[in-house]
Amino acid sequence: MLETNIFTFASPAWLWLLSAVVLLPVAYGLLRLYARRKLRRFGNEATLRTLMTDYAPHRGWIKISLLSLAVGFLALALARPQTGSKLRSVESTGREIVLVVDVSNSMLAEDVTPSRMARTRYAIARLVERMTGDRIGIVAFADQPEVLLPITGDYKMAEAVTKRLSPDLIAEQGTDIGKALEVALLSFSRNSHNSNSRVVILITDGEAHDTNTEAAIEMAKAEGVVVCAIGIGTPEGVPLKINGTIVEDEEGKMVITKLGEELLGHIAEATGGIYFRSRDDSFGLEEIVKRLDEMEEMELTHMSFEEYDEQYQWFLGVALLLLVLEVLVLERRNPLLRGVHLFEREESAKK
Repeated sequence: MLETNIFTFASPAWLWLLSAVVLLPVAYGLLRLYARRKLRRFGNEATLRTLMTDYAPHRGWIKISLLSLAVGFLALALARPQTGSKLRSVESTGREIVLVVDVSNSMLAEDVTPSRMARTRYAIARLVERMTGDRIGIVAFADQPEVLLPITGDYKMAEAVTKRLSPDLIAEQGTDIGKALEVALLSFSRNSHNSNSRVVILITDGEAHDTNTEAAIEMAKAEGVVVCAIGIGTPEGVPLKINGTIVEDEEGKMVITKLGEELLGHIAEATGGIYFRSRDDSFGLEEIVKRLDEMEEMELTHMSFEEYDEQYQWFLGVALLLLVLEVLVLERRNPLLRGVHLFEREESAKK
């Protein structure tokens, strides 16, 4: 058990009430200004003030200040401030899954509706929504791989990273599947080594331009990592368009991007995984999830903050005290004390 100190709000939506701390005095000032203008209609303001001997304008400001502060502390109380002092180690069972996603320009092809890249983002988002006990990591690759999300159980972060997947993430274009798989294999957590609960899901059009794939396959086999592959695109291929413009090669011919299934099938078969070609009616993750359900689960450990202490009562107590003071402060002088002139008696004695 690790000790730490954190501060949080259980219901932060109530914090919008803090705006009343400023708005109430502003509204009161505007009302006072309006009242003064109306008072001038009846005569000279200074003369009228002398007739209202019990009126004390500064008391109104004191009252509205107390009320504003009371509302502010009440807002803090409603937001339920909490402090936590314990970081607990939580154990669960699940798998570690690393998604290796092709973000090369060929993923912009539209032989899959609406495009290979858009369909990939949508499918991954649906997969993350279904996850409960598993951990997930995301590696994007083109000519070079990049770990966008280390292995984590934070599904909100995984959803945010998924939305960013696009060819703009990797400057150097190309499709180096072997290097991407090697980085993915290094992304698993240390305590998952020698486990049969690690899987890589490779999502690509299979147009590889590397020679490292065989080495990556051997590395996966040696570490017992299953690689499942999803081929996205069509074997016939389509002209590649970027920003609506058809891409041409050095000879001025249209670049046709095709699905390379042979390599993807080989990778999956060699590592004990499955290969699936994405279709309009099924992306392929459903079939892979069924394969994952057959895999052995392992013990996963993550740290969790627990045992928060409620602190709202202190803020509520201050708010009630300020409200009591606001009620006790009268906007007019107390007529029962009108005859008391402490300072006038002192001045008479001096004379």
